[in-house]
Amino acid sequence: MNTTARTSEDGPTRQKRLVIYLNDHLAGATAGVELARRTAQEHRGSAYGETLERLRKEIAQDRLALVRLLADLDVPVRRYKAYGAWLGEKAARMKPNGRLLRRTGLSLLVEIEALRLGAQGKASLWRGLLAASAQDSRLDADQLEELLRGAVQQVKTLDALHARAATALLFPTTGPEAAPTATAETNSSA
Repeated sequence: MNTTARTSEDGPTRQKRLVIYLNDHLAGATAGVELARRTAQEHRGSAYGETLERLRKEIAQDRLALVRLLADLDVPVRRYKAYGAWLGEKAARMKPNGRLLRRTGLSLLVEIEALRLGAQGKASLWRGLLAASAQDSRLDADQLEELLRGAVQQVKTLDALHARAATALLFPTTGPEAAPTATAETNSSA
């Protein structure tokens, strides 16, 4: 049985938790936008390029939706968290990859995996806020459902992209079928 009595601090405590939670997600979204931008740029013109560019745009739009949500909920943006995440994404580029100054094919796999983790976390955010929307009229359930559907679709797209990249990079074949095509990935994300 819950014997915790509600106090006058419940409102401020809830708001403080909301500020921390949403700013942590904004930091993650900031890093995700940077990673998606760099990954799409690195693979422009490749078999993965169109899908990565579409994901980059979607991830940037999702971050903007989160920024608008913070404003709607009167949650101040903690810029130091966003800047820290931005800087962390830059620092992550220095991960040893078997080459001193160049990227390896494995970089793509790791980047897709990181993007997938971000999309999965974003889906959890939207799902949690959707559950709370019945108790807070500032949360638009229809918008949250749309954002959740988008995040779930991004996870599926990234899973398909990862499978293609893993096959091509870890178990390459010779001949015309060695080059991955965007067709299978695009069809699976529709």
